[in-house]
Amino acid sequence: MSCLMSDPFSLASDYERVASAIAFMQSHSPQQLDLAAMAGHVQFSEEYCQQLFTRWAGVSPQHFMPLLTVASTKQRLLNTQSWLAAILDADSLSPHRPQGSYVRLEAMTPADYRSGGSGMEIAYGLHATRFGPALIAQTAQGICNLQFCASDHLIQAVGQLQQQWPQAKFTQHPELTQSVADRLNQALMTESPQPPLTVLVKGTNFQIQVWRALLTLPLGSLLTYQDIANRIAKPKAARAVGTAIGANPVGYLIPCHRVIRATGEIGGYRWGPLRKTVMLGWEAAQCQEEV
Repeated sequence: MSCLMSDPFSLASDYERVASAIAFMQSHSPQQLDLAAMAGHVQFSEEYCQQLFTRWAGVSPQHFMPLLTVASTKQRLLNTQSWLAAILDADSLSPHRPQGSYVRLEAMTPADYRSGGSGMEIAYGLHATRFGPALIAQTAQGICNLQFCASDHLIQAVGQLQQQWPQAKFTQHPELTQSVADRLNQALMTESPQPPLTVLVKGTNFQIQVWRALLTLPLGSLLTYQDIANRIAKPKAARAVGTAIGANPVGYLIPCHRVIRATGEIGGYRWGPLRKTVMLGWEAAQCQEEV
């Protein structure tokens, strides 16, 4: 299995239309999927709907649909354990590089945590991404927040961010955060070597453990909450793991969307279960087996 990369498409309007089409898919079985009905649902011609979806996902709607089934996610859960074992093998040439190859996590010191961001300058901007508009905030030390946010909710989202860092100085400066959005739209994977993105987070020791464990997951992989609890050597803490995942301040870069229920159901997500479905479907499409 190898990861296929299509050209990045970051227009929020594309995301909204594709998400609407995927929601339509979920209400139909693969055998019942009708392109004409889906095109009518998103109010485009069949030809343009096919082109738009294939451009965004890299595969046709008909090939994308099976990737959303419970049977598909269950198989990916089974595959992930072998992928992770291959990655941990020093002699392995597995193409499945962990997220930590592209993202480096730095935890705030206890003193900085208590200071509420005193002396910090945080630049933020709202950006169109492959998975919808996102508020991205960063300091000189790293990215401290990435949350999916509609433009009409920007003020509310920034207000929540300011509550987390009450002593910091905030500046709306999308030119500074654009490079992060660009990397996100490339799924962090490029042919030319680039240094990993640094994320700066504050949290409890347990939360930091969980977030670091998430960075071991490659593109297209899935684990359960129990799997993550086992990986941090706290097998009885699956519920607490779910809480820590829900508190993840840096969406997608810390890939909490790759954790699902043991049943194979995708489950909830801080930024909506449909967005999580879209993310996981897109990642699965990039990692299809070559025929």
